[in-house]
This record gives sequence, structure tokens and C-alpha cells, in this order.
Amino acid sequence: PNRSKLQDMLANLRDVDDLPSLQPSVAPSSRPSSSRLIEHEINRTDEVEALTFPPSSGKSFIMGADEALENELGLGELAGLTVANEADSLTYDIANNKDALRKTWNPKFTLRSHFDGIRGLAFHPVEPVLITASEDHTLKMWNLQKTAPAKKSASLDVEPIYTFRAHNGPVLCVVMSSNGEQCYSGGTDGLIHGWNTTNPNIDPYDSYDPSVLRGAFVGHTDAVWGLVYSGAHQRLLSCSADGTIRLWKATEIAPALNIFNDNQEMGIPSSVDLVSSDPSLMVASFNSGHTSIFNMETRQRILTLESSVDTTISSSCQINRVISHPTLPISITAHEDRHIKFYDNNTGKLIHSMVAHLDAVTSLAVDPNGLYLMSGSHDCSIRLWNLESKTCIQEFTAHRKKFDESIHDVAFHPSKCYIASAGADALAKVFV
Repeated sequence: PNRSKLQDMLANLRDVDDLPSLQPSVAPSSRPSSSRLIEHEINRTDEVEALTFPPSSGKSFIMGADEALENELGLGELAGLTVANEADSLTYDIANNKDALRKTWNPKFTLRSHFDGIRGLAFHPVEPVLITASEDHTLKMWNLQKTAPAKKSASLDVEPIYTFRAHNGPVLCVVMSSNGEQCYSGGTDGLIHGWNTTNPNIDPYDSYDPSVLRGAFVGHTDAVWGLVYSGAHQRLLSCSADGTIRLWKATEIAPALNIFNDNQEMGIPSSVDLVSSDPSLMVASFNSGHTSIFNMETRQRILTLESSVDTTISSSCQINRVISHPTLPISITAHEDRHIKFYDNNTGKLIHSMVAHLDAVTSLAVDPNGLYLMSGSHDCSIRLWNLESKTCIQEFTAHRKKFDESIHDVAFHPSKCYIASAGADALAKVFV
């Protein structure tokens, strides 16, 4: 009985096909393949093996014939989406469907081995390797391709392949050199340690190799909150709770080359980054709510970005992170008062300001192509923003709270499809 009903419906379908189509071009062009499929269903003999699916049909062969029909009849444009038809993507209006074609990120690994909150993350420039810096005084290196099935869950577990121990206090930040052969970490002990990054295929049970530790850059008298590596000059920039920003020669353990803000005229620096469009400039944000651009060679403060800081309510004007856009002359700041702000580096003017989270915004990262911004917050969520439209395109809850803190850092892998987040719950998560 169903078969004859199907044939009637098919006959009706064919009549409909002859009418001029009111739907966008995506749907009709994918129709024949689905109806062809249903003819297959009708004419097929008992040998299931003989059934060949039309090469262009995507998911429709998973559905029963009735479902496929229902899609054809009632779903309009959506019917076209069940079929991955290569030719259609050409007729698609790419401009309006950027977000339809974009990637959605899904959690893949949970890195559990630290004993306390993770403060910082650094990806290797080309390998699937991540280094985490934790309040448990250590850094750990993870090879994301060495996985083991996790107990009790479908996700995969990654074991750390190396633990870096030298700090005597929480480690707050970590950064990798542009070739991935060195990494640098800063902590509450005021030291910056340089490390020779071990081979990601090292056996975790090998005996200790003393050449991993390169030595400490000494100079700061209080916690080092932020580090940046400049590949252009092989320099290292650090900002510290002692009020100074220091520039170091990354290749040798020696005193700082330059010291900025040594009389704290701007406040205490909270974050620093290199200005992508001009490698001799850096941008630094301060707990006073100010952000300034400095010339690293001449030590001059070139520009202070416009800020609407009301000094009477100074409680929440702190800026937690500043980053430089990889291709545009724009600085982006993350604020304690839930805002993310965008500034023009040439004029210092505020381009855009938005309330981005339900709690303090702690961290920012821009993907290597400069199209998406990722932000992490103490509201436990990571949000992905389309930089052009400044709209949120994906949000995921990634970490649990510890006291009133949640996410401390987020990062995009420079060359692979990974993003990572560091949580106060002692976990790092990796999304693909």
C-alpha cells in the first residue's frame, strides 16, 4: 500500500517541478537527486548491495523514503540543505552566508593533570602541542595527538608529556618563541624562566634533562602578569605588578634592555602586546583603565587610547587584557566591567564598545586570519565574535567556577584548527 501512495506522491512532485520555482536556487537544483533516490527505493530488488546512491546525495540516504519526501514537500529551502550538492555552493550567495559556512567548535580534549587553576596557555606555532601554566607552580606540555580513551566518558584524555618545574610560586603566563624551540614563563615570584622546549615525542618516563631549563631573567620585583614574544627582533616583553614593563633579549639571559613606566605614571600594567602593523611598537593596558602605545626603541609613549574612565568609580575600570589585531591597526581591550572595546591605533579613538559577558572579561584572542575574536570570562563562558559585525556567533560553557574565577586564558592555534581555554578549575580544554 505504501508503495502506490509513494508513486502518487512522486507523480504530484513531478507536476510541481514543472512550475516556476519561487524558492532560492539552492533547493530546486538539489531536488532531482532526492527524487531519484526515491525511485531507487521503489525499483530496488532484494539485493540491497545493488542499490547505488546518487553521488551528490549527502544525508538524504540516511533518512527513510517518507522522511525524504516530507522534506521535499514541506521544508522549502531546508530541503536543499540535506543534500551536500557540490554545484550548489557556487550559486550560494557567499557574502550573506559567511556565517552559514563557518566552522562551529566542539570540545575535544580535557587536559587534567594540574592541581590548581591554569593561568596561561601557549600553542606551538606548527605542532599540535600546547603548554599550560598553572598556580600549582608548574608548566605542562601536552601533545594533542597522543591520546588515551578517558575513563567513564566518550571524550579523549591527553596525558602531559613534560612538566616544567622551576618557579617557586604560581605561574601566571607562558609564551612560545616563533619557531617553537623555546618557551618563557612568568610567575608570582617575579622571575621569567626561559626553557628549551622538549621534543613533543619525548617519553614521559625519560630521566631529567637539565638542558631544558635555560635560566631566569631577573629584574622584576613582583608578579609577572604578561609576556609577549617578538619574533622580528627575538625580544621578550613582560609586564609586572611592580609597575614596569621590561624588554629583554630573548636569546640570552641578561638584564632588561629597556624599562617602561618605571615611575608608574600610567598605573600598574595588566597586559601587553606587540602592535602587529608596526613591530617597533607595543600596546599596554593598565589597571587604571588606560591603554597606551609605546615605541620600544625610544621608550616614548606615542599615543594614549581614548578612555572614558570615571576616576570616582575606580573599582571596575581595570583592563584585564589588551591584544593587537593581526592585520588591522586596531587594539582590543577586555574589561573588568564586562566590556570589550575596539580602538583605532592611528587616532586613539574608540571604534566600538560592547557589553560582551555577564562577568569580567579576562582574556581575548583573534584567529590567525583576523576574522573572529574569542573572549573568555569569569561567567564561565567562551564567546566567539564575528569581528566585522561584532556579533556573537558561538558560545560555550567551558569551566566551572572556583571562588569567583572561571576562565583565565583563551588561545587559537597559529596554524591548526584548535582553540584552547584555561580554567580556574585546574582544567584546560581543547576544542576542534
